[in-house]
Amino acid sequence: MSRAQRLLDLLQALRRRRRPVRGQILADELGISLRTLYRDIGALQAQGAAIEGEAGVGYILRPGFTLPPLMFTQEEVEALVLGSRWVAEHGDGPLAAAARNALARIEAVMPADRRGDVAGASLIVGPGKRVAQSETMQASLRAAIRAERKLTITYRDQNGSASARTIWPIALAYFAAVQVVVAWCELRQGFRHFRPDRIEALDVSTERYPRRRAVLLKAWEAAEGIAADRN
Repeated sequence: MSRAQRLLDLLQALRRRRRPVRGQILADELGISLRTLYRDIGALQAQGAAIEGEAGVGYILRPGFTLPPLMFTQEEVEALVLGSRWVAEHGDGPLAAAARNALARIEAVMPADRRGDVAGASLIVGPGKRVAQSETMQASLRAAIRAERKLTITYRDQNGSASARTIWPIALAYFAAVQVVVAWCELRQGFRHFRPDRIEALDVSTERYPRRRAVLLKAWEAAEGIAADRN
């Protein structure tokens, strides 16, 4: 591995973490010695990377230091292309357009001899039938999740029974055929999953729900037994 690639991998390892991480953990992850890690951190700091911390305590990369997109590896390009193609195929109109625009931007900033990596990526998304979704409702759901707003909905379950609910939407899960809203339901006093195509009416409240979305998401993951690495 070249030194440039090693420094890039170190930056990426730091960017994935929101809390300080010990040097030995980083060294083991990168397959280098602790002495080499300290030298690499010093080199990145000299180049302007806002890495804070010290030996024996841990390191964290503060926001503000960006990497040129052209430094993506082949595998990273393929991952981005596959994910964007999936969204373009299965997302609603605005998300699909955003995915196509993102791919175009990535391709535009890559070196000329690498631009073919995007168009020529060999990972494709297979066809699949999707349940019809309201783009307006999808946009409202995403906006409510971002703003951490309560929703009042009229929901019809799989048996056709309708009920009025006040929910705290925390995530929108995308499957091949349908989407699912992950939310805390005030009526049931627990986490529930709602299909947007079964929501007959929706009103976005001006009231924020009382707990932060990140906290609720972790609680849902714990309740579902989902192991998520968010460092």
